[in-house]
Amino acid sequence: MYLSLQDVVKIFPARGGSGEVVAVNGVSLDINEGELVTLLGPSGCGKTTTLRLIAGFEFPTAGDIRLDGQVINDQPPHKRDMSMVFQSYAIFPHLNVFENTAYGLNVQRRPRSEIQERVARVLELVELTGLENRAPNQLSGGQQQRVALARALVMEPKVLLMDEPLSNLDAKLREQMRTEIRSIQQQLGITSVYVTHDQIEAMTLSDRIVVMNDGVIEQIGTPVELYRHPRTRFVAGFIGRANFVPGVVKDVNAARGELVVEALQRPMRIAEVEGRHGVGEEVTLIVRPEMVKINAGGEVTGVVRRAFYLGDTVDYDIEVNGLLLTGVETDPTRMVIHPVGSTVGLSFHEDCVHVLP
Repeated sequence: MYLSLQDVVKIFPARGGSGEVVAVNGVSLDINEGELVTLLGPSGCGKTTTLRLIAGFEFPTAGDIRLDGQVINDQPPHKRDMSMVFQSYAIFPHLNVFENTAYGLNVQRRPRSEIQERVARVLELVELTGLENRAPNQLSGGQQQRVALARALVMEPKVLLMDEPLSNLDAKLREQMRTEIRSIQQQLGITSVYVTHDQIEAMTLSDRIVVMNDGVIEQIGTPVELYRHPRTRFVAGFIGRANFVPGVVKDVNAARGELVVEALQRPMRIAEVEGRHGVGEEVTLIVRPEMVKINAGGEVTGVVRRAFYLGDTVDYDIEVNGLLLTGVETDPTRMVIHPVGSTVGLSFHEDCVHVLP
C-alpha cells in the first residue's frame, strides 16, 4: 500500500496532569496511490489527530505509519513530502496570491524560472490566473481557499492532506468547491486524505470513507457500501438518516439469501447477504426515510405527527404502533401534504432494508 497506518495509537496526558486521553486507539488503514480517502466522524472522534499523525505534527505513541514502504514515524513534517490545506487556510496576509503560492518553492530555493512556471500552472488549475497580484483581503472566501489549495499543490507532494478546508464557506460555495477539489484530485491523480464531519461532503468527494468514533474505526467502505450496508448502528445513524425498527427473525432461507422478519406487526422479506442471523434472533432493521412509501394501500397505517415541506421533498414523522418513523415523499406528482393528525398508509422498499444484530 502507498500510505499505511498499522495499529496506530496516540495518547495525550489529560488536563491537570492526571490520567491519559486515548485520542487514536489502534487505527489500521491502507490507502492506495491516487486514492482520495475521507476520515469522517463527529467532533472528538480522532479524525483530525489521525491526520496530524500522518502529517507529522504529532508522533504516534505506538504503531507504524508508512509512506511508499518507508516507516516515517519520526520524520518531521518537512521531510514527509506531504502538503496540508488547513481549515483556516493559513495564507499569509502580507503576501499576494503569487507570493503565497510560491512560498514553499522559495523556501526550497528553487530556480526563479521553475517557480514562475509551476505557480502559473497551478493557478490556472485552480482558476486564479489574473489574480496573481491580489492581496488576501481583496479575495473572496472561495478564492482564499483556492490559494491555500494552490500553495499545497504547487509543491507536487506525494500526499495531499486536507483538514475541513470548506467549513468556513457558505453552503452553495461549499458545494461548488468540493466538486472542484474532486476534479483537481482526479486530474492530478494525487493521493489525498480529507477530514470532515459533513457526511454529504464525504460521500461526494471520496473513493472510500473511514467512519471514526471514540478513536477507533467503525467501518471503511465506499459511499454506497456504507449507506446500503452499515455494520453498526453508529454508522447507520451518521451516514444519512435512518429509522431503527426492532424485529424478530421468523424464517431463514439460505438458498435465496433471504430473511423473514416480524416487524411493525407484519412480516418483512429482506435480502440478507451475510447470512449471520438465525431464527428467533432479535434484530434491528435499518429503514432509510426514502424507503418508506406513503400511500393509501400500505400494509400498515400510521398517524402523522409532523410534516415539513422542503420544496423538493416533504418530510414526515409518522407514529406506527408506538414507534416514530421518518418518511420522505419525493414524487413531485404526489406532493400533497398530509396534515398532522391524519392517518396514512405505509409500505416499504424491503429489498433496501438492512439488518443489524
